[in-house]
Order: sequence, then C-alpha cells, then structure tokens
Amino acid sequence: MADALRIGIAGLGTVGASVIRMLDAKAQELTRQCGREIVVTGVSARDRNRDRGVDVSNARWFDDSVELARSQDIEVFVELIGGEDGPARASVKAALEAGKHVVTANKALLSRHGVSLAAAAEKKGVLLNYEAAVAGGIPIIKTMREALAGNQVSRVFGIMNGTCNYILTRMEAEGISFEDCLKDAQRLGYAEADPTFDIEGHDTAHKLSILTSLAFGCRISADDIYMEGISNITQADIRAASDLGFRIKLLGVAVKTDSGIEQRVHPTMVPTSSVIAQVHGVTNAVAVETDYLGELLLTGPGAGGDATASAVTGDIADIAKSRPGFQHGPVFGWPARELTPYKRARMRSHAGGYFIRLTVHDRTGVFAAIAKRMADSEISLESIVQHGDATADQHKTVILVTHETTEAAVRKAVDGITRDGHLVDKAQVIRIERAA
Repeated sequence: MADALRIGIAGLGTVGASVIRMLDAKAQELTRQCGREIVVTGVSARDRNRDRGVDVSNARWFDDSVELARSQDIEVFVELIGGEDGPARASVKAALEAGKHVVTANKALLSRHGVSLAAAAEKKGVLLNYEAAVAGGIPIIKTMREALAGNQVSRVFGIMNGTCNYILTRMEAEGISFEDCLKDAQRLGYAEADPTFDIEGHDTAHKLSILTSLAFGCRISADDIYMEGISNITQADIRAASDLGFRIKLLGVAVKTDSGIEQRVHPTMVPTSSVIAQVHGVTNAVAVETDYLGELLLTGPGAGGDATASAVTGDIADIAKSRPGFQHGPVFGWPARELTPYKRARMRSHAGGYFIRLTVHDRTGVFAAIAKRMADSEISLESIVQHGDATADQHKTVILVTHETTEAAVRKAVDGITRDGHLVDKAQVIRIERAA
C-alpha cells in the first residue's frame, strides 16, 4: 500500500469540521477505495481554543494559513477559509507555488482568480479540485470536466442557491410574503444576517461563471453576467405564474450563441410540468444540454456542512488515487493558456417569451394603449389576463405572456407604457425559460 496522503486544512468552520468528521468516520472505506490512508497532519483557523466538536490534537496547528500551505508536512492543501482575496487567495497561491495539490470550496476565489490559479497548477503539474464550489454535493464539476468529454455543450442552467429556492418554495406553498420568508430563512440558518449576496444573485453568478468556463472553454468572466435577484417577487407574481402553469425559480443560465456567450441570473418562470420546477426547498439542480448526450439534469443538496464535506472529500480521494508521474487533466477542461477570451453575446430572443405584470389605473383607453405599445415593438402576445386589484378599486392588474421576442423589444414597450402614465407601480418582467 502506498504511503499515507498528508493533508492540511485551512478553515475549521462548519464545512472544515464536517470534512474532518467525515475523514475520521470513513477512514477504512477511503483507505480501501484509494489504496492509501488519508491523514490530516496540519490545520489552521483563527481561534485554536474554539470547540468545534472534532479532534485535531494529532495535527500540527498553524496560526498562518500561508505557512500551512508551504509546510513540508502536507501534500494537499484544503482551503475552506472563503473570500476572493486575503488569506484564501494568498494561501492557495502559496500552496500551488510550493507544488502542493489544492482542494477548495471557494466559488468567489475561483470566479475572480480561477484562470491564473489554474495556470499555476498546470505549470507545477498539480491538481486544483473544486467540486464543492458549485452546487454543494452535486458532482457537476466532475461531470462537466470529465464525463462529458467529446460532447459539445450548448446551454447550462440551474438552481444554484438554496436560500432563494427555499424562499420561493415557501412563498408559493404558504402564500406568505418575501419579507416574512426571508426572516424565517435567517432564523433557520438558511440565510445570512446580511442576505444580499444570496437574494440578489451574486452567489449564483459566481457559480455560473465557473460552469460557463467549463461548458464553453472560455476564460471566467463573472463581471459579464446580467443579474437580478428575487427581492421584488410578490405574491401577485407567484399566483399569476401558478394560474398560467408556471413556477418561479431563480436560475443561472449560460448559453452559447452566434454572437458570443450569454450569462444571466434572474427569476425565471418554468413550466410546472418540468423536472426543475419540482426542485423545492434548499435543493439545487443543474441541467446541461449537449449534442451527443442530450440533456442531463443533476439534483441534490446544494449547501450545508455534510453536503459540502462530501464534495471536498471526493476531491481529496481523487488526489489520493493519483500516482506520481500521472499527467493531470486541465483545471477547466482545457489548458488555462488555451481558454478563449470571453465574448459577451448581443441581446437576443429568449425561447418561451416573457411574463409581464402591469398594475395600471382603471380608466378608459389603458388596455388599448398597452396593446398598441406591444404592437409597436412587434411583440406577439400569447395570452392576456386582466382582473381588478382587491386592495384598490381604481387599479387593475394586466398579465401579459409574450411569444418569443427580445429583451430590447420588451423593455421598449414597458418604457413606453411607463411614459404614458398608465402604471401605478413599476412593471414586473420575468423571463420564461425552457426547462428540463
């Protein structure tokens, strides 16, 4: 049997403690599967006196994660610190420069510095594994990087943030407001005290940018993602979607087009008959559309200590199974030096059209004016529903569902209706997406 694989773990929060717990509980199984032991020989965290519920007494303690990353005591550096810069970036960079394999769950770090870190890993001939960075325990990175070799990906999309999916699920099931759902999510630990990163789409955007690079062989470009969150979703939207046979989900979508690559994160209406519409609570789901395999959908727990620890442990096990002299594959499926520059697509048609909710003054001519603005923008309407607003006798709600059209056309029509002075509140526009 080969010598034990010596690993160092930086960051002993919920995930770090769960990784140590899993490595200890599954030690025999992992040794049998990998052909060698996996031993934690070094750890680093901010407070060495904190009780984390795991025994790290046999590991050497490092106050400085960079020192741990360079230590001769380890062969693999596991970064669970978090953050796109600071100690996380410094320690990962130090580990790669020292010829150590790296495992990380840090989507923010990869979305900002992934290409340069990949180049460093490939130069040194070491592995940079990051399964836990996207969709928690779902093995989407391994699937796209290895199992789909030879397939050409045309679209990747999915539910990548459990907090948002939990909120939207409860809003529909219980008829309660976004604000009340968010408070409960914070109380239950599904949302942070400052939930902006989750509910405004930033977390999903980081994950999507990594999948986009894997899907299309391009450089990561997290700053070129169109982004909307879910904070403006109301019960009126939830009910209207249900009446029309849809369910609202926050999706990250990346599509390759003739003019470039389109990346977007936003609330989306998906048919209730689709599989992705049945993904509830904190569960995540990622779909990949390919030329040979067709459409593949993976679902599972997208967050939490155990789910993330499972992905991290899988990455460590992959390294334990590798042997000296083995040529490791590129970090993002293509060598970092061959990743193409990201080219942002022009505005284009979105299959399935748009849902538009307008709260308007109840007066003569409004409906005709709306129809004219749609016609002027060459928007074909699939359905129109009009009903009174129970909270105000002078208001009406108009729900429009368009056939396939462009973002530019919809915005032009809505801007015109707004200038006409017919709206009581800001118009709600939600894309309708083809879904698995």
